[in-house]
Amino acid sequence: MPTERPVINLAVHRAEDFRATEGARRGDPLEHADALAPDDVYELATDARALRLALEMGAGESLVVAPDSPLGTPGATVFLDSCLTFMDSAGQVLEVLVLVETDRAGTVRAVHAHPLDRVAPRTSYTLVNVDPGGARRRFAELGCVSFSRGTRITLASGEQRPIETLAPGDRLLTRDDGAQEIRWIGRSTVRAAGAFAPIVIAAGALHNTGELVVSPDHRLFVYQREDALGAGRPEVLVRARHLVNGTTVRRRAGGFVEYFQLLLDCHQIIYAEGIAAESMLLDARNRPLLPAPLDRALANRLPGHGDGALRGLEVRETLLRRPDAAELLRRASAR
Repeated sequence: MPTERPVINLAVHRAEDFRATEGARRGDPLEHADALAPDDVYELATDARALRLALEMGAGESLVVAPDSPLGTPGATVFLDSCLTFMDSAGQVLEVLVLVETDRAGTVRAVHAHPLDRVAPRTSYTLVNVDPGGARRRFAELGCVSFSRGTRITLASGEQRPIETLAPGDRLLTRDDGAQEIRWIGRSTVRAAGAFAPIVIAAGALHNTGELVVSPDHRLFVYQREDALGAGRPEVLVRARHLVNGTTVRRRAGGFVEYFQLLLDCHQIIYAEGIAAESMLLDARNRPLLPAPLDRALANRLPGHGDGALRGLEVRETLLRRPDAAELLRRASAR
């Protein structure tokens, strides 16, 4: 039986929703990198709405439109064309990933724009930078689970140390395989906006000893003594962003955030601020984050990053669409 490939859901706008209102390409929609002119001014159509583009990782680093995607042609190849930087009149920066969908002959079928922060209609955005090389890295960062600076990680000895003091070779306590060495530590500083705005879990909200700050899609592991969510199993993985309630779990936007990724030989459940959370899951999407020498050295040598014991434990978002989801999990996992 073929392995089900994970689906990447992106909220995108059609290129026609973004049109140049001033500059060399006035009146034209957003295009691929080679056709864009810096300093042109763009606006989002007043009736524009974001649509879901569902993607799967294809062969190598390619992307294909998933069978159930509301937008795009299922099976069509999608290329990460560029990362665009815009600036509004107030000096606020907006990054947009441009994705180009092609047909079997390689002809452009559609251009999609994925804003990394909220974009408002009737607002002028000046194109200040076109970065074809940065698209793959930004896309990788979006899909990478990360802890913030200051997060205390539990070592195999039981000691808790801030993540920024760890180094490759340090041994961490894992839930399933005892002591395991850190293979690599990633580090990046990004604007805490849109998809990069971290999720803050207040101390005690999930029995965590201190405030835990993670990237939105970071998954936490919870063992329920009773199935409070109706997931049909006691062990569940929940994405931090699905637990936001505005009080004990909230999104922190503004300024910058320093993120860290912990790569082990296998995808593991480790401990951060005293509660269980996943380590980095290496896949074709986030592999570009690795330094080239390490990527070459690890080629096909980390089998523990495919299907494993954690596959199938993630809770559907529909079961978490309630303001008391975090509290239900806290009570269900009471020590």
